Amino acid sequence: MSKTPIKKRSIVFFLVPNFTLLPFAGAVETLRIANRMLGYSAYEWRICSVDGTKVSSSSGICIDVDTALADERRKLSGENRPNMAIVCSGVYVEEFHNKSVNAWLREAYGRNVAIGSLCTGSHILAQAGLLNGKRCAIHWENLPGFAEAFPQAEVYADLYEVDGNLYTCAGGTASLDMMLNLIGQDFGEALVNRVCEQHLTDRVRAASDRQRLPLRARLGVQNNKVLQIIELMEASLSEPISLLDIADKVDLSRRQIERLFQQEMGRSPARYYLEIRLDRARHLLVQSSMPVVEVAVACGFVSASHFSKCYREFYNRSPQQERAERKLAGASSKLKIAA
Repeated sequence: MSKTPIKKRSIVFFLVPNFTLLPFAGAVETLRIANRMLGYSAYEWRICSVDGTKVSSSSGICIDVDTALADERRKLSGENRPNMAIVCSGVYVEEFHNKSVNAWLREAYGRNVAIGSLCTGSHILAQAGLLNGKRCAIHWENLPGFAEAFPQAEVYADLYEVDGNLYTCAGGTASLDMMLNLIGQDFGEALVNRVCEQHLTDRVRAASDRQRLPLRARLGVQNNKVLQIIELMEASLSEPISLLDIADKVDLSRRQIERLFQQEMGRSPARYYLEIRLDRARHLLVQSSMPVVEVAVACGFVSASHFSKCYREFYNRSPQQERAERKLAGASSKLKIAA
């Protein structure tokens, strides 16, 4: 009688400078625990960087690697080709441009290697052209800039997304959920439950679970009408809706809304609306190369001059200064890594 073949999966984790340590460690540990529960190495992994040297995470902790990108490109045509390649990145991902990485990802995907990403890694997959017309996830903080930079991608504020042979994860502890999904595909729910017991996870979150806390918990607001109004505002940042339209949608008068906001938020609804639009603008300035005038339009401002005036009043610096400081911080980080 022939024995049932043992399932195995080989994974390459590609580390980008300033990658986030938490999702990387969470993914690897989840696979390690699965191996321990199975009693054999069903999941094997190796760690890769562009040049084969160690990579510094955003926390400053460096990780040694096993291979260089050139090694992995050669392995694609041999018996050591992986089943999956996962890009791990973090802050300053928009400054990472490497044509060889893009080519490797495209070739691997063309050879039926599953491609994944952790935290902001979707940015690199999109650069490689792999996410056009595909569902993907990215950390909520990077979502506005990503959506503007890659309009062909269908990006969602979910914990993770699986679209065919593409696995994208928002980062943080969501990497555990994506790996548990992978383990479930390979070995079923029983092993998933055993892994959860080992790393003290009381449930497996669904891919579509929200990344951020609910508004009620995040803002400390209990009034349902105020929460409903804020949801309307957050859904209409590029084309702000008038307070009269909001009042009509929530069955309140304009005066009632203004009174509620003063009681619950300590400021007028117009001021709060402006603040969340400016917050989105700040994310776009530091996470994209969009011209300031395009950032202004994307955040619902009628002109760049009006946007700059509001931005300076709120943040005590101009949009141009914000972007310059961001570039300086990125350059400083690169110098630390080189050192």
